[in-house]
Amino acid sequence: MTNPKDLNIKNAINENCPWSGNPIDEGSLTTYKGQVVGFCNTVCRDKFVKAVDLFDDLLPAP
Repeated sequence: MTNPKDLNIKNAINENCPWSGNPIDEGSLTTYKGQVVGFCNTVCRDKFVKAVDLFDDLLPAP
């Protein structure tokens, strides 16, 4: 995961948290497939990262 301190909310591809629908917070950013994605809080962000990692681990190796 990219260090969230290195990310800028201006680069986020979304304005609202995909989990809650609330506005994203500058302290709750991550990257996904090279894009900055925002969440309303770190709990939602960490839930997303955990879900992505889980599914990535289930995919067969190329």
